[in-house]
Amino acid sequence: MIPWLQPTTAFPPLEQALTEPNGLLAAGGDLSSRRLLEAYRRGIFPWFNEGEPILWWSPDPRMVLFPEEFKISRSLKKRLARADYEVRVDTAFTRVMRECAAPRGEGGGTWIGEPMIAAYGELHEAGYAHAFETWMDGKDGEELVGGLYGVALGRAFFGESMFSRKTDASKIALAHLVAALRQRGFGLIDCQMKTAHLASLGARAITRGEFSRLLAELTPQAHTPGPWSGA
Repeated sequence: MIPWLQPTTAFPPLEQALTEPNGLLAAGGDLSSRRLLEAYRRGIFPWFNEGEPILWWSPDPRMVLFPEEFKISRSLKKRLARADYEVRVDTAFTRVMRECAAPRGEGGGTWIGEPMIAAYGELHEAGYAHAFETWMDGKDGEELVGGLYGVALGRAFFGESMFSRKTDASKIALAHLVAALRQRGFGLIDCQMKTAHLASLGARAITRGEFSRLLAELTPQAHTPGPWSGA
């Protein structure tokens, strides 16, 4: 049975998460910045479709990318060496979210609805949510062609979504995110669910228990919220 949360109730223990579907922990609550930050510190994230209550997840195993294990293929290394793009940070956060929300493929839907865009916009304004953006020249000037966004707490980065309108545009943003996180001493990037694409970039699955231990070590570390536009 899934616990139902009111705005003032706390999350149940992670051990109560369902195994089918994997990691569903609770429903209800709200998307306030305070609740979102509490959730991320415990390895919980919201994921729900339009018309559903807010659903909270903590899957086991958990897909993570340790910055030092990021794999740059030979083709991506060549792509990164070209001078036909610019990576910017935190200059178009809402645009990145809306691009990530755009349907992908015929009949595709999205889980990034207006409540999510508003909630993460508030986290961005508070200095916790960040976007890495790939820009290229287009017919009408510079165009946003790829990017990603996520949440930073302590020395952990929680990746949420990415998009690409041109080949490798999202990978370019990811490579620059990894470089920035290594400079800042971050210990991991949470990738949430296991996919072959993430595995090809060096991400790997760890147990929820190990993930929780890492968060207990990384999230309390010194972190000054604010824009990363100089990253």
